[in-house]
Amino acid sequence: MNIFFVGDINGRPGLTLVSSLLKQYIKKYDIDFCVANGENVNEGKSITEEETKELFALGVHVITSGNHVWDRWQARSLLASERNLLRPLNYPKENPGSGFVIYDLKEKGKVGVINIQGRTYMQPIDDPFKAADWAISRIVNETKIILIDMHAEATAEKMALAWHVEGRVSAIVGTHTHIPTADARILPKGTAYITDVGMTGPYDSVIGMRKEIAIKRFQHQLPYKFELAQHDVRFCAVYIQVDADTGKATKIEQVIFPGF
Repeated sequence: MNIFFVGDINGRPGLTLVSSLLKQYIKKYDIDFCVANGENVNEGKSITEEETKELFALGVHVITSGNHVWDRWQARSLLASERNLLRPLNYPKENPGSGFVIYDLKEKGKVGVINIQGRTYMQPIDDPFKAADWAISRIVNETKIILIDMHAEATAEKMALAWHVEGRVSAIVGTHTHIPTADARILPKGTAYITDVGMTGPYDSVIGMRKEIAIKRFQHQLPYKFELAQHDVRFCAVYIQVDADTGKATKIEQVIFPGF
């Protein structure tokens, strides 16, 4: 099973690059299943129904998200109606949407996708470790191929969750910080891991925000209005190869275009 995961798509610049490049990577790696993090697609804050449809039309099977998916109130109804658009599982259950899905690829089998959010330096939501355990216990009865998007600020929390679920999931990929890390590897029990896939969006920025605005925020300690940057747009993703019979990862390869 060949899986492709696209890191945080930031605004129209990121989405435009995805529309230009994704299909060629799907062809290059003979991809069976594609996931993308879409919490920043709508001008850096959340995602709309139109953008969701656009990603699905490009070949994305499941869209994961994170804390910014809630920044547009309209996203609540979208999360409630679109089963393949996920929100972090460990938000209180009263919130709309699902935190995991089992996607049926018919003759190619099924893939489970779990969306988890960290708590360190973020909202004090439910325990991500217990939430992951709960979801895995329900998915494993239908498929051994399981991918987790761990949307978190702290690298240590991402690594801790990876070691916690090692051997029980095929891959755990980190999102949220928008900075690609150089630690893609396969853990001893067959789980592929990377701390952060990186942002698909404008790198002439401060994690997607116009540099001038970000600098003022730090200097003045005031919440200047977010303004999305536009230039030096890059595509960040990972290719993961999984043994369909065992659910173990056999390869993980980082993709950054254009390269640094």
